[in-house]
Amino acid sequence: MKIGVHVSIAGSIDRSVERALAVGCTTFQIFTRNPRGWSFSDLSPAVVAAFSSKLRASGISPAVGHMPYLPNLASPADEMHRRSVDTLRAEYSRCGLLGIPYLVTHLGSHMGSGIEAGRSRVVSALDEVTATGGSCMILLENTAGQKNSLGSTLEDLCAIIDRVQYPARIGICLDTCHAFGAGYDVRTGMGEILDNVDRTVGIKKLKVIHANDSKGGLGSHLDRHEHIGLGAIGEEGFRSILSESRVRSLPLIMETPVDRRRDDRGNIIKLYQLAGEAPPFQT
Repeated sequence: MKIGVHVSIAGSIDRSVERALAVGCTTFQIFTRNPRGWSFSDLSPAVVAAFSSKLRASGISPAVGHMPYLPNLASPADEMHRRSVDTLRAEYSRCGLLGIPYLVTHLGSHMGSGIEAGRSRVVSALDEVTATGGSCMILLENTAGQKNSLGSTLEDLCAIIDRVQYPARIGICLDTCHAFGAGYDVRTGMGEILDNVDRTVGIKKLKVIHANDSKGGLGSHLDRHEHIGLGAIGEEGFRSILSESRVRSLPLIMETPVDRRRDDRGNIIKLYQLAGEAPPFQT
């Protein structure tokens, strides 16, 4: 199994590999720059070389990128949409330079313009960015179903993929907390959810699982992550999720809290325990 967490890039992107190794990751996720602002510095050849070298030496695979917080690909406002597309293009390029095969993005909010209008904006953004080719695949992440958001249903994700010009460059990242908040009971129905993915766009489109427990209940539309087993999905829920072979074959990346109850290494150990496997490091 490949299990990891979202890792900080503080200091330099290549230091994320060292941090991933330190907590026992066999896969990991990063922002390639400050996720809370629009501006960023170009990647220097030295930083790219250092990241690539450390990643190869670590044996960790895959590294996954995540879009910053501010962009809204579904926005009806032209300026916001343009800035969002430009950010997606930049992140797509940065992941390519770093040798990161997957870039996870939320679809965003249609801001009251309607689902169809929002979908059209997202499709336009994806087509513009992926038209240039590239080695990275953009993964559409499901959401918990907050007001006006896109992506809370599998049908929403599939409707986007069905309409893009380059579907081979688009995949799916499934977040367990978001799915649970949107009303999918991952505790007992993960197999059915994956069957649904397979019937629509094909299971090969699912490339990454965000394995997060949920502070909110089933159908709460609350996007609040919790330590594995300590939330509403719970230990039995994750045992059920991890009993599904199609889940175990994918990179499992946690975006869980770090607090006095448990740290990243503790959540990695817990996920291995619930999967019935020993971690590949001493505990």
